[in-house]
Amino acid sequence: MQTDVITVSAIPDEEIEFHAIRAQGKGGQNVNKVSTAIHLRFDIRASSLPDEAKARILAYADRRISKDGVIVIKAQGHRTQEMNKAEALQRLDALLTSATTTPTRRKQTRPTRRSKQRRLDQKTQRGQLKASRRKPGE
Repeated sequence: MQTDVITVSAIPDEEIEFHAIRAQGKGGQNVNKVSTAIHLRFDIRASSLPDEAKARILAYADRRISKDGVIVIKAQGHRTQEMNKAEALQRLDALLTSATTTPTRRKQTRPTRRSKQRRLDQKTQRGQLKASRRKPGE
């Protein structure tokens, strides 16, 4: 059963919470007085996503998904709130996309006759090399 890939555009804006906070790290006066970092929160269980997609996202192993089913993303790499907000949305989109895509199953194939022969030839060649290293008379 193939699940549709969920993107941020499929989520209503009201379901995503943004909080502006002060960024960490060096940066001088700008960091100390301006709240440019963004804390994005998205509650998976309370969202309008299909139940199948919710289950897949909740089962996905990622440290940004809490045990309560809330995705928390902190973006603070840029100097403006708008750019940090865009980055947080991109990260949410990437997380949702990777959590809801179904990996393609590998189709088993048999090795070709030539690849089997090549493997045996390499084993024979390796054995001859090791045999040539032995002391005479062994």
